[in-house]
Amino acid sequence: MADTAKVIKILKCISAKIRENEQFLTDLDAAIGDSDHGINLARGFKKVDEKLPELADKDIGTVLKQTGMALVSTVGGASGPLYGTAFMKAGAAAAGKNEIDIDDFLVLIEEAIGGVKLRGKAERGEKTMLDAMIPAAGAMKEERSKGADVKNILEAGVRAANEGVEFTKTIIATKGRASYLGERSIGHQDPGATSFTILLEAIEEEF
Repeated sequence: MADTAKVIKILKCISAKIRENEQFLTDLDAAIGDSDHGINLARGFKKVDEKLPELADKDIGTVLKQTGMALVSTVGGASGPLYGTAFMKAGAAAAGKNEIDIDDFLVLIEEAIGGVKLRGKAERGEKTMLDAMIPAAGAMKEERSKGADVKNILEAGVRAANEGVEFTKTIIATKGRASYLGERSIGHQDPGATSFTILLEAIEEEF
């Protein structure tokens, strides 16, 4: 079970991990994109960090919505609208909630996926963050159906997300700047799938 304070702690952990991996994510993007994924996300989560103190007495839906709005307003490129939409959709699903359990979390992930699909007009298999998000959600739901505990559910999600990142190395990019490379995008892992996996690792550590 996570209350507002726990969600804020998770967001701080996500921010720290993204900022630690800023150069790594930027280097991944340099190979197939605009060389700014890590820089942009780090800037966005710095803004989130600045907003969190004023959200301490808000419900979880508001915290997630405000996180999404901060990302949209400060993150350039495609990742701002995509991550922003993901958090805002999750926030809408958590509206009015002061606590969420693992079942709520799985709903939030599905809402986030729906938002990314809609905003990015993308599906699994196109070398995007969805190639980590969708397998992670599926693995977590499967573990939940088996009655696994929260730790094992989240660990299964992280494993599946990492496998999704590896899968992106094997396929041609068909979305965004990376699509211009065609077959030359094969062999490179998708930065968005990677940053989502880092985000999920932070959730696993702190939930």
